[in-house]
Amino acid sequence: MLTTRVADGVHRLEHAHVNCYLIEDGGRLTLVDAGLPAMWSLLHEALRELGHEPRDIAAIALTHAHFDHVGFAARAQRELRVPIWVHADDAYLAAHPYRYSHERLRSTYPLRYPRAIPILATMTRAGALAVKGVRGLRTYDLDGGVGTLDVPGSPRVLFTPGHTFGHCALHLPERDVVISGDALVTLDPYTGRTGPHIVAGAATANSSRALASLDALAATGASVVLPGHGEPWADGAVDAVARARRAGAA
Repeated sequence: MLTTRVADGVHRLEHAHVNCYLIEDGGRLTLVDAGLPAMWSLLHEALRELGHEPRDIAAIALTHAHFDHVGFAARAQRELRVPIWVHADDAYLAAHPYRYSHERLRSTYPLRYPRAIPILATMTRAGALAVKGVRGLRTYDLDGGVGTLDVPGSPRVLFTPGHTFGHCALHLPERDVVISGDALVTLDPYTGRTGPHIVAGAATANSSRALASLDALAATGASVVLPGHGEPWADGAVDAVARARRAGAA
């Protein structure tokens, strides 16, 4: 499903509880994250609806390299021939998207959080178990944990580790929005909890670091937070971070 203009010149593509974002800038596009394999055809439909063609995508920027964020990255790299950006600490994970660190035993979560079962089932039907790794990526050049990416929209890349060791968020200051990836979500696929949270330990490498990284999101002062899972948060990054801290880790 395409939701246009979730922020100025930013559009949300959602399927199977996973979000990707298209940043428009002068007729060119940056795609943030590559969802699940089933989203490839939906991306093309979204481009047509927006009046764009696949060749208008100039780059793909990954917030991190979990399987549900690199789902069609290898195909996009092959067919669109665009650079794909990721933090160096997630480059190995991009090539091996199921070899991710996590604090908690994943198999216990469906028993503890039955609301998550239909969410995870939907993700599975969208290809969550059939993601191919992607190699030959470009890595963010960050000075002090921050850098500006020379792609459409010129997003500021913020190092926000914890969910993965190389997780990054993308801040668009002139558009008053931060794309938080899974540093902060409004739907946790592993628990079914809604509202601002960090993702449960079933898929988070280090919850303490994830909570500490929320400082970088709050510091943006952005009015809108666009998460990797769940609905956009329009009450501001500061409020979202405060709520996520109160919720803590699962």
